[in-house]
Amino acid sequence: MIREHDSAGGAHFAFTDRWGGVSAAPYEQLNLGGAVGDDPAAVRTNRELAAGALGLDPGRVVWMNQVHGRDVAVVDGPWATEAEGIQRIPAVDAVVTARRGLALAVLTADCTPVLLADPVAGVVGAAHAGRPGMVAGVVPAAVEAMVGLGADPARITARTGPAVCGRCYEVPAAMRADVAAVEPAARAETSWGTPAVDVTAGVHAQLEALGVRDLKGSPVCTLESADHFSYRRDRTTGRLAGYVWLTALSRGATPGPSAGETDA
Repeated sequence: MIREHDSAGGAHFAFTDRWGGVSAAPYEQLNLGGAVGDDPAAVRTNRELAAGALGLDPGRVVWMNQVHGRDVAVVDGPWATEAEGIQRIPAVDAVVTARRGLALAVLTADCTPVLLADPVAGVVGAAHAGRPGMVAGVVPAAVEAMVGLGADPARITARTGPAVCGRCYEVPAAMRADVAAVEPAARAETSWGTPAVDVTAGVHAQLEALGVRDLKGSPVCTLESADHFSYRRDRTTGRLAGYVWLTALSRGATPGPSAGETDA
C-alpha cells in the first residue's frame, strides 16, 4: 500500500503502490483516482485505507482536479462542499499550504509526482508534473507560491515519486526537441534507441536551478513495475498518490532536522 515513506524535520512524504485496496479489475486494488471510471464507493474506501495507513484523517487530505497545466492553489483547509454534498475542486496541478497537519495529495500513473516541504517555514506543496506540466513550469510555479508563504528554496526538501522513466517514455523526435528546448535535462533515449523524454530528470533540473538541494527521486519506473499503475502500459487503469504534510508542533517546540527513513 505505502511503498515509500520518508520523514525529515517534521515533513512527511509518502507514495502508494497499487495493492491493499478494494477496487476490482482493471483498477485493482488501491486506485485513488476518482475520475478514471472506477466505482466511487471503492475510491472513497481506498482513500480512507491509504490515509489510515499514514495516520491521516481522510477528510483532511486536499486533492486536485489535474489538467496538465501550471496553475497553483494556496489552501488552508479542504475544499468547500456544496449543498448537494459535492466538493468543488478547481482545475490546478499544484497545491501549497502553510497549515500544519493538512495533507496535500497528487495523483499519477506515469507522470512525476513532486512533493515539497520547508519545515522551518511550515510550508508544503504538491505538484503534478507530466510532460506538458513540466514544460509549462508547474514545479517552479509551486516553489514560487511556497516562497510567497515564507519558504526558502535552500531549505526545501523535495521528493519525486514513481514515474515512467526516460528509458521507457518514447516520443516523436520533434516532441523531444520541443521539450529539450525548454529543459535540456529532459532529453532522453529509450533503451531500444529511440527518442524519449525523462520528465523526472527535467523536474530535478528545474528544482536545482531554483536552489533546492535536498532532492531525492524514486527508483521505480511505473511502466516497468507490475506493482504500480501505468497509463502508458494499460490505458484503463487506476491512479497512485503522493502525500505530503507537516506534523503539528507541540507547544514550545521548534522544527529541526531529523534522520530520514524509508520503508521500501
